[in-house]
Amino acid sequence: MSDSVLIARSGDIATVTLNRPEHLNALDLGMWQALAIAMEKFAAAADGLRCILLRGAGGKAFAAGADLAEFAPARSTPAEAERYGKNMDRALKAIRDCPLPTIALIEGLCVGGGLQIAIVCDLRICGKSSRFGAPLQKIGVVMPFPEIVYLVELVGHAAALEILLEGRVFDAAEAKEKGLITRVVPDGEVEKEALASARRMAEGAPLSHRYHKRFIRRCLDPRPLTAEDYAEGFAVCASEDYAEGIRAFLEKRKPVFKGR
Repeated sequence: MSDSVLIARSGDIATVTLNRPEHLNALDLGMWQALAIAMEKFAAAADGLRCILLRGAGGKAFAAGADLAEFAPARSTPAEAERYGKNMDRALKAIRDCPLPTIALIEGLCVGGGLQIAIVCDLRICGKSSRFGAPLQKIGVVMPFPEIVYLVELVGHAAALEILLEGRVFDAAEAKEKGLITRVVPDGEVEKEALASARRMAEGAPLSHRYHKRFIRRCLDPRPLTAEDYAEGFAVCASEDYAEGIRAFLEKRKPVFKGR
C-alpha cells in the first residue's frame, strides 16, 4: 500500500488513513488508486474483519479535496478528466458498496473529494470545529455522476443545490443540520467516539449488517418490491449467527458471531 494511504488493523477493526498531512491530505491520483485497492481487498476478505474507519492524518483535515496541482497535467481535457474521474469513482464505489460497516472519523477540514469520501461512508462522526463544503464553482469544475447522486441521496436536492451553488465552507453544526454528518462531538473526543461506534458495530452480527446495508440501498430503488425482496428479509433465519444469537439470549451470555 502507498505511504500516502496507510492501513492498520486492531483485531476486528481496520483503519484507513489518508496520509499527506503536509497537504491537508489532499488526494492525488495515487491515493485514489490505493484507496480503491484497499477497500476492494477488505470487501473480498473473510478473515473476521467487522468494521472500517477512514480518517485523515495530522488532525487538521480529513481531506482538503483533490490535489489541484495535478489538474493541469492530468485533467486538462474532458477525456483526461474522465479517465482521472474513473479512479475516483472506483474508490468511492468501493467504499459505498463495501459489505462491512464504514465510519468516517473527521477532524478538521473535509471538503471536495474529502467530503465525497465521507458521504459514501455509512456514518460520519466529526468534531465541533470541523468544516465542510464543496467549493467546486471556485475552480470551474463540477461534481459528476455518480458522485452527485450520492450527495443528493444523503441530503436531498435542495441542500445539494445550496452546497454546490454557493460553494461555502460551513461548520459542523450546519453540516449536522443538513444531514451530512451523523454525530458531532467535542474535538478531543472524535477518535474515542468513532472507535466506540466501531466497537458496537463489530460486536453485532455481520450478516445483519450486510443485509441491512443492502436493504437500505434497495429502499432507494424506485422499482416496486418483489416477492424475492420480501423473502430475503427472512433468509438470515437459516444462518448459524441467527441460531447463535437466540441461544446466547436464552443462555444470558454474549453471542459469538462468525458471519455465517
